[in-house]
Amino acid sequence: MASSRSGKVALRLTMPLVAAAITLTAIASTAPSPAIAQEGILRRWSLRDLFMPRRERVDPYILEQPQDQPRKKIRKTPRKPKATAGNVSRPAEPVVPVIEKAADARVVLVIGDFLGGGLAEGLGTVFAENAKIRVVDRTNGSSGFVREDHYNWPEQAKALIEQEKPAAIIVMMGSNDRQQMRVADNREPPMSPAWTKEYAARTEKLAKAIAETKVPFLWVGMPAFKSSKMSTDMLAFNDIYRAATEAAGSEFVDVWDGFVDENGAFVTSGPDINGQPVRLRSDDGINVTRAGKRKLAFFAEKPLNKLLGITPQGMEAVVPASLPQATPGELNVPVNIDRTVPVSLSDPELDGGTELMGAQAAPKGDPRSPGEKLAVQGIAPAAPPGRADDFSWPPKPLPAAQGTETTTAIRR
Repeated sequence: MASSRSGKVALRLTMPLVAAAITLTAIASTAPSPAIAQEGILRRWSLRDLFMPRRERVDPYILEQPQDQPRKKIRKTPRKPKATAGNVSRPAEPVVPVIEKAADARVVLVIGDFLGGGLAEGLGTVFAENAKIRVVDRTNGSSGFVREDHYNWPEQAKALIEQEKPAAIIVMMGSNDRQQMRVADNREPPMSPAWTKEYAARTEKLAKAIAETKVPFLWVGMPAFKSSKMSTDMLAFNDIYRAATEAAGSEFVDVWDGFVDENGAFVTSGPDINGQPVRLRSDDGINVTRAGKRKLAFFAEKPLNKLLGITPQGMEAVVPASLPQATPGELNVPVNIDRTVPVSLSDPELDGGTELMGAQAAPKGDPRSPGEKLAVQGIAPAAPPGRADDFSWPPKPLPAAQGTETTTAIRR
């Protein structure tokens, strides 16, 4: 009895040892060999190896050293920007060659704020190939009429004109003037009655200062802005500029329609000078892009050419010495012009005769024609005998030349 118990105890003690031995044997059989383990990456063993052994002896765990393979260089092609309402894919604009200006080139002086500087840049592109015209930008980006302590334009304009001796002047400013202004000893808010009166007086002062120099000038108005309140104020400014310019005997150039849609609302993108859609304004809704600057110059180009005497072909107009010289902005009309005299339909004498074709001479006793009697007095001419409108009774006899019948009755 004791021997059977001791046998069971021995069996219980040996079973863990046997299981441990089997486990060690399995681990030893599945462990990678030292020669193969040096090859690198780990290849895991799977259950498939028990039932479907591989033809070649491969240990389930093989450490293989990964080999560095040269990377293929991928050639990246630049992506084309997506065409949106504000970013339209267009071919690159041709570079405008800049011609060296002649020594005696006439000067176009541009004064104003930062928008005036953009206008000067656009005019520089317009006259880039004209050696006889030179655009001089003497704008001050933060200037205006409100802060005379910062920059006094009536005084500075005279000094600039004496220095540059321009053939024409272009003024564009006002975008910085929506702020308080000192009037006498008070600070007036923008667009108040006192503020508006003083602002108009300062604008007239600059226009008169330029007119006194006898140099022709143009005043370019303000465009619309992204802020509706700012656009409303710019409309009021343009009215002041127009009145001051016309009072000084010059011309006001309105650019408003070029930067709004058909409903008069502000637009960031719109047609350029060639009708192609481009971005005209920056994201802030105030500054203008390169295309916008060129469009500002487009509005000022035609009246400026008139002041400079430049024909549409880009040549200077030659005016004969015998004809009187026209003042800037005035149209010269030749003295002797051979023109065709207009023909009046109510006067038949211009065709060489005294009567219209087919007309009958009026009787001597009454100078009025039958048509005049009918149209003016409503008197119809007497109907000849036998006509449908001859209502005389008894019926009048027909003339002998038309037959021997004396009545229009129908015989059966």
